[in-house]
Formats: sequence, C-alpha cells, structure tokens
Amino acid sequence: MQILFPSDPFNKLVADEPYVQEMQAAKAAGIACLLFSLEDFQQGEFKVRPALIEGEELLYRGWMLSPEEYAMLHKAIVMRGAVPISNPSQYRLCHYLPEWYSSCTEFTPSTVVVPKDADFEAAVAGLSWSRYFVKDYVKSLTTSRGSAADTAGEIASVVALIEKFRGSIEGGVCIREFEELVPDTERRYFVWNGKAYASEGDAPALVQAIAQRINSRFYSVDTVFSTQGRLRLIELGDGQVSDRKLWSASQFMSMLIGSR
Repeated sequence: MQILFPSDPFNKLVADEPYVQEMQAAKAAGIACLLFSLEDFQQGEFKVRPALIEGEELLYRGWMLSPEEYAMLHKAIVMRGAVPISNPSQYRLCHYLPEWYSSCTEFTPSTVVVPKDADFEAAVAGLSWSRYFVKDYVKSLTTSRGSAADTAGEIASVVALIEKFRGSIEGGVCIREFEELVPDTERRYFVWNGKAYASEGDAPALVQAIAQRINSRFYSVDTVFSTQGRLRLIELGDGQVSDRKLWSASQFMSMLIGSR
C-alpha cells in the first residue's frame, strides 16, 4: 500500500504541516509515502512526488474533499495505474449523512432530509420532537449559537447561519431530533477492511455492528453517550479525510498495516 499526502502549499517537497507526523509514522511502518499539491490539483494539475507505484493500492490521506473533487482525484489516480482504496460511491456513502442513515437508523437520532430552500416548518409538522438539531449533509454550525433550534421556526435561521459561515450548504439540510448528550463522551473509531478499531481497548458493539453494514474499506465512526445512558452514533466520515482525534500517528499507521 502507498499513501498520498498533500504537500505544504509553499514547499511541495514536504507534507502539509497537519500530516507531517502521519507521514513520518507511515515511513517508519514501511509504507510508501507520496506527495501532491492539492492547490495545483484543484487548478487542474496532478503531479505526484515520487511517482505513483502502478498496480498497488493507494490511500489518500488529506484534507476533506467534496464527492465531486474526490471523483476527480480517483480518476487521476486510476489513469496513472494505481488502485484507490475507495471508489467515489464509497466516499459519498460515508461523507454524506443521508447516504448512510438508512443503514444505521436505530443507532442515530431520527432525521428528516430536505433541500436547503424547503419549508422547514412544514417538513417537521406532526413530529413530536421537543427540539431540533440542524446541519447540512456534512457539518453543523460550530459558532457559539450552535446548531440546536428550540422551535421549528428557528430552523431557517440556523440554516442561514451555516450558509453564512461555511460559504454554502453542502448537499441539503438534515433536521435531526435533538438528544441530550453527555459532555466529553464523544469518541472516534475507525473501520478498516471490515474490522472496527479503537484508540484504546476494543471498539464497542455498536461500532462493530456498523462495520458489518457499511460497504466501504475505510471510514470513521463517531459515538457519544446520551443522558439516558445509550451509546449513540453521531456521524460517519470517509477515513481518508477524518481527523485522528485521540489516535496517535503511530497507532493510526499500525491499524493500517495490521490488516492489509
């Protein structure tokens, strides 16, 4: 396996700063490491240093891409003879909440998915939810105001703020039933080649169950405890663009080489 990292925007011969430790750990684990300029790629140029190893699997490890950008990267890699670990459909499956939601409904808050210009109050009419949590297909509002709406009438203002601070609404709008969560209990797990991994100990049964349902080689699973004592699924993410959180770089690479 080989790993493709984004280079520093000002020095294309070294990894971008957030990925320096991972590249060092990957090299120490005997994994071939490659660099490319994400900025140049977004301008239509794809140059890898050193060259891709034809016929070998390649894992992209870098900044979050839209499904359209990932499809372009996937095509560029394939054209150069390497084998991406995830195809565009698999990336989209884990990147967009509506794509994975139907496979995990019992583990995660109930969700209504609508276009960004929908009548939000009409969309939740008849639901007995006390509050709402509002996000687009990928992210929620992380300002001090947060993504919670106390009434259906507040949903539109949360959507407007997401668009203001993020620049756009990605995909559409997800209106989720608000659940009270226990602070500081959120954890990130990874599923690699069908097996669930934890930074410490074993992955909980909920994560292991999800690992049997999602058809993707590599993805992250975020969980948190509700105040009712239930472990809940917050979101999935493609593992290639998910932060390590509490995972050390060496732990992360040990996982990747442990089940090749």
